[in-house]
Amino acid sequence: MVGFKGLFTKKTLFGLFLGQVLSLFITSTGFSSSELARRGINAPTSQSLANYVLLAIFYGGILISRRNGMKAKWYYYLLLGLVDLEASYLVVKAYQYTSLTTVMLLDCWSIPCVILLTWFFLKTSYRFKKIMGVVICVAGIVLVIISDVHASDRSQSGSNPVKGDLLVIAGATLYAVCNVSEEFFTKMADQVELLAMLGLFGAIFSGIQISVFEREELKSIHWSSGAVLPYAGFAAAMFLFYSGVPVLLKISGSTMLNLSLLTSDMWSVLIRILVYPEKVDWIYFVAFAAVALGLVVYSLFDKEVDEPRGDDVELGKSKHFDEEADMAGRLS
Repeated sequence: MVGFKGLFTKKTLFGLFLGQVLSLFITSTGFSSSELARRGINAPTSQSLANYVLLAIFYGGILISRRNGMKAKWYYYLLLGLVDLEASYLVVKAYQYTSLTTVMLLDCWSIPCVILLTWFFLKTSYRFKKIMGVVICVAGIVLVIISDVHASDRSQSGSNPVKGDLLVIAGATLYAVCNVSEEFFTKMADQVELLAMLGLFGAIFSGIQISVFEREELKSIHWSSGAVLPYAGFAAAMFLFYSGVPVLLKISGSTMLNLSLLTSDMWSVLIRILVYPEKVDWIYFVAFAAVALGLVVYSLFDKEVDEPRGDDVELGKSKHFDEEADMAGRLS
């Protein structure tokens, strides 16, 4: 039995609070992307570029001022930057085809992906009752897909809801890879190093992708004040989100990060009701109930997640990088 005392430690409360702050940032990015899509601005890579540049400048400056060597190899961050960019591209692209609420809900697909990846790569074990909570959450996702398939007549469902659903699921899968990788690097290397290198390589890949796929699109865009504000809001929210993610990953891990972001669905519904002149399909509320129930079941058995102790993780990671550095020295 787990007592209430362990539930309300400062670390737990801070993790819960930070998770909701990050959830609000994600909702803000979804709202901004939806607004840009409604104004005919379809340049998802360009939206991500500003965030990566901000990360590279801010955290890169801190990293350079430290004048310390890097703890992880640069090519790890190169791959991470590429995967992160494409994950963001797919999700932002989905706003052109489906609704804001659908995108937020289907992002939940990252949860089972994260659990599978942490179990396989980080050796985190999840017991049966924990998995049941995740299964209930996924059931809510299935309801949304069914709703989009059979609701093509819904005025604000998007031009191609099924295509949008598939794009979000693909993006959520890549986000899961990013989250688990970031948890690994946050505990193995350094948060500032992670964000600086992620920003650097993300900006490089964004520039390449923009020059190939979005150059003509950018030329045709008329940047009025109504378009600049959502774009700037997206960049600011993404920068703050990326800045807070490593902190939560270090405290609670990538699974809890994704569970915390489930509440972004609730925030998106509030925005949709208050800002957009449209109604919310009743099936979304059923999906919300399923996701909420799954989250409760998962949280009730939170202590049943068997993760390596912090000291063991740090020791193992340090040994890994030391061995890699020794090997590189011999080769050189």
